[in-house]
Amino acid sequence: MPILKQESKPLLSKTKWIAIAILCVSLIGFSDASYLTFAHYSGEGPACSVLEGCDEVTTSEYSTVLGIPVALGGAFFYLTMLLLSIMTLESKQHLPLKLAGYLSPAGFLASVWFVYLQLYVIEAICLYCMGSAITSTLLFILGMYALKKIQEKHRL
Repeated sequence: MPILKQESKPLLSKTKWIAIAILCVSLIGFSDASYLTFAHYSGEGPACSVLEGCDEVTTSEYSTVLGIPVALGGAFFYLTMLLLSIMTLESKQHLPLKLAGYLSPAGFLASVWFVYLQLYVIEAICLYCMGSAITSTLLFILGMYALKKIQEKHRL
């Protein structure tokens, strides 16, 4: 009796997995930055039980630019990354994922700057801000990986 061979096809392409990962990480970052933005506008400091520097960081002179909380900028960054990942999944096109890849260094560099400020200027650490730094770093890694995979795919 002949054995039927089934072609094995990956369930999801690598770029689709990257888009899903970006979506998940962006959602975490958006939630974090939105909470910090809400805390700023409500006048209540963020609930920080592990570290005591949250209030010091979120009320410092570096927490706003022209009166706008930097967390709001972070929320817009994460929302943009989230929407680009959804557009990639919906359209099955690489352009939105490519744009997310090109945008990811901006979030990473902003986070490097804010971590520097926390550690060396303000000398206090905000747990939520560090969470944002981790998510933007993950988005940077995913974005660079996405650009690499898209470039490899177009070389073939």
